Amino acid sequence: MEQQQRQEAGTVAIVGRQYCFPHSKEYVIKKIFSFSGGDYNVTDTHGNLFFNVEGRYFSLTRKRLLLDASGRPLLSLKRKVYSMHDTWQAFLGDSISNGQQLFTLKKSSVFQFKTSLDVFLAHNNTGVPDFNIKGKSRATIYHHNQVVAQVKRKRSVYVYPGIDSAFIISLVVIMDELQQIKRA
Repeated sequence: MEQQQRQEAGTVAIVGRQYCFPHSKEYVIKKIFSFSGGDYNVTDTHGNLFFNVEGRYFSLTRKRLLLDASGRPLLSLKRKVYSMHDTWQAFLGDSISNGQQLFTLKKSSVFQFKTSLDVFLAHNNTGVPDFNIKGKSRATIYHHNQVVAQVKRKRSVYVYPGIDSAFIISLVVIMDELQQIKRA
């Protein structure tokens, strides 16, 4: 019921309706130097800050925290340590308790020639992903076979109208972290 309310009138709100805009938005994600190796600034194309991502130094799970522009925690992103599918979980706020889990992202299959990631919202027990991501440096994000966002080179993200920007940014950060692990 709650998920249906969040998706009415062409709006797909996962983190919150305040991050769903009536027009498309383009963001630039810049990785910044830090000891944790997982800090990012997210601005619009005019340089206005929208989100920050903080990495946790000495974290085996590669925990990342998505913050709004004022520094309020929106999501905790955590890598599952022992996972064949490179699984990440997202939790509301600064929590990592199962009651606060919002979604899970994982590789569509263990062996891949082309990158394909599946996103399951917390209460999805169907086995069919709610979102799918195809591609690496140029990726397309789908919600039930409908394009909702595109990732361009140099970490530029184009989010379609009515789609939760905070959610999309969290997906792109996880994608970047998966590529970092692959290079390590």
